[in-house]
Amino acid sequence: MGINLTLAWRNLWRNPRRTVLTLAAIVFSDVLLVWMISLQLGQYDMMIDNTLRVFTGSVQIQAHGYLEKPQLRKTIPNAIDLASDIRSHIGNTSVGARALGFALVSSQKRSYGAQIAGVQPQHEPKISVIPGLIVQGRYFSGTKAEEAIVGSVMARNLKVGIGDEITLLGSGKDGSFAATVVPIAGIYDSGNAELDRYMVQLPLQYFQSVFSMSDSANSIVVSGASHEQTPELTRQLRAMITDDSLDVIPWERLQPGLKQAIQADFSTAWLMYGVLVALVAFSVLNTFLMSVLERTREFGIMLALGLTPAKVGRLVLSESLLMSLTGLVLGITAGAAFTAYFVVNGFSYPGMEELASKFNLSDRIFPVLTPVSLLLGPVVIFIAAMLAALWPAIRIHLLKPVEAMQTI
Repeated sequence: MGINLTLAWRNLWRNPRRTVLTLAAIVFSDVLLVWMISLQLGQYDMMIDNTLRVFTGSVQIQAHGYLEKPQLRKTIPNAIDLASDIRSHIGNTSVGARALGFALVSSQKRSYGAQIAGVQPQHEPKISVIPGLIVQGRYFSGTKAEEAIVGSVMARNLKVGIGDEITLLGSGKDGSFAATVVPIAGIYDSGNAELDRYMVQLPLQYFQSVFSMSDSANSIVVSGASHEQTPELTRQLRAMITDDSLDVIPWERLQPGLKQAIQADFSTAWLMYGVLVALVAFSVLNTFLMSVLERTREFGIMLALGLTPAKVGRLVLSESLLMSLTGLVLGITAGAAFTAYFVVNGFSYPGMEELASKFNLSDRIFPVLTPVSLLLGPVVIFIAAMLAALWPAIRIHLLKPVEAMQTI
């Protein structure tokens, strides 16, 4: 085996230009795949975190069955106290209780249906970006303030501004008539037209009085520093919540469409990656096929001297192994070094900073360098390169020594 590898290594450098070009193709493809997969994973992390920070949070505690059929009467009793206990128990201050109802929102000129969200003003900024997206006015002045926050699209549709009053008409938890008139304290612009069109926020305690909710709420939202903390947060909350009437729900169930979109995008990306891998495989195939054609006479002599086609074929495969392995090591090393720079410093598309500042989000994408992103692409290329060398090795088995020796 040792002499086989020695001969294979020497044979590779009989034509150094071709070997260097093939190695360069393998290394470049490895670096590109490591970088692109890591960046793609970083984009997914950023997409998930940004989506969850808008309103969803990482984990929510809800009454059993509320997720499948949201109804105002499916509530969590003593929700504010439970949220406080959770903050103390898990050591995470990004926890807030919420109540959600529906009402007809009217101004002097127009009326629209809307979702009314009761939030804790002192905690909502830690679990949602909406308080930081106020473009006119301000956020709530207190926990019991009788005022509303509306989206920019709703404000435009209702033709109202800061200080104008809107009327809310809905149904309370007990079926009673829920009605109030509140001034607009602030207008937010999230960049999501649907959200800006249908959501009105009230302080939770005021919401509870209007909708006859007593001390209950519909959900308790827990937000982690990143979505990667979701499994641990879910585990801690499930260990803490012993009430069978309450469910601990991670974001994957709260936002199933987001997870499916990421899976679909990753599958589509692999079509492009597959083209890149195929190009490298054909490059390796061309290298070794040309090598076999150039050395046909040499192989014929080796076969005539008694070497079996299997041994000669193994020599060609050894050459492919050494070249692919060298490309794999160099590619992973260079890819890790190149990607590591952006892992630390982040990557920004042109115009991304202005867009991010508008929506109160991060202005840089940080690639995620994991064993999967580091090894997946280069290993696939390594396997493809080895498979590409099979045909030249098989071709040796078809050689006839006499005819091969007569090849010029």
